[in-house]
Amino acid sequence: MTTPATSTARMTNDSEAIQPDDGQLHIGGVSLASRLVVGTGKYASYAEMATCLDASGTDCVTVAVRRERLVNAAGQNILDHIDASRYTLLPNTAGCFTADDAVRVARLGRELLRDIGNAGSEWVKLEVLGDTRTLLPDPVGTLEATARLVADGFAVLVYSSDDPVIAKRLKDLGAASVMPAGSPIGSGQGILNANNIRICLEYLKDGDPNYPVIVDAGVGTASDVARAMELGVDGVLLNTAIAHARHPLLMAKAMRAACYSGRQAFLAGRIGKRLYATASSPTDGTIGSAQSLSQSPPTTV
Repeated sequence: MTTPATSTARMTNDSEAIQPDDGQLHIGGVSLASRLVVGTGKYASYAEMATCLDASGTDCVTVAVRRERLVNAAGQNILDHIDASRYTLLPNTAGCFTADDAVRVARLGRELLRDIGNAGSEWVKLEVLGDTRTLLPDPVGTLEATARLVADGFAVLVYSSDDPVIAKRLKDLGAASVMPAGSPIGSGQGILNANNIRICLEYLKDGDPNYPVIVDAGVGTASDVARAMELGVDGVLLNTAIAHARHPLLMAKAMRAACYSGRQAFLAGRIGKRLYATASSPTDGTIGSAQSLSQSPPTTV
């Protein structure tokens, strides 16, 4: 019995049809035109920060809420340098090591943003850190704070490890978005465990394909952003990779392009990996092909 030859071309059926994408990131009732979320810390100046935010194309920026109510050591208020009518502000609980502290800071952030009427007033980027050396999340404290903040009416975007079990439990508690770390905060190591990110995506999107999953932390350069987006995450949050680049403005532009390109590549669908080569040009009728040799007239000596 002869087995029919199988085409090497990618076959697409109805179940594989590419789903329409409106290009927006939807979280907690808010739609964002950009899938890049950018932090506001570590820049050389507020002027540089504002320029980089603009170049990145983001429309959601994170701000660290501290006890001094967004005022730095020089007495400058960061909100004087961010156009709150343009950006959705995402207050975060950076620097909190207990659930109690994180809940307290989240409520302070909500109070501040309600005063200025920003769309992010009901949001919080929740961080409950485990230790000062790794800045990895404390899973117990993170689960506790998530439950309390969800009960308090927050849309919780929660910083997590890349542990799929913890990620699923955070979603089950009502987190508006789970944000697994690519690698430790500020490390620049990129996506260290792509397989775990894939499993997180599988667990979090099972039966809920539009649930927003955002890679948070560890980005070092534009290729890390593209890689994350190609895995199928819905967005990337970064800060240090732009702020500490040799040329922050140029890196902000690169991050914008990488986020877009990675998303388009994911939607397009990459080809499968093969051990051996597959010719990209047709071989039928070419000199030296089996078909050409079989059809050639005999050579007269």
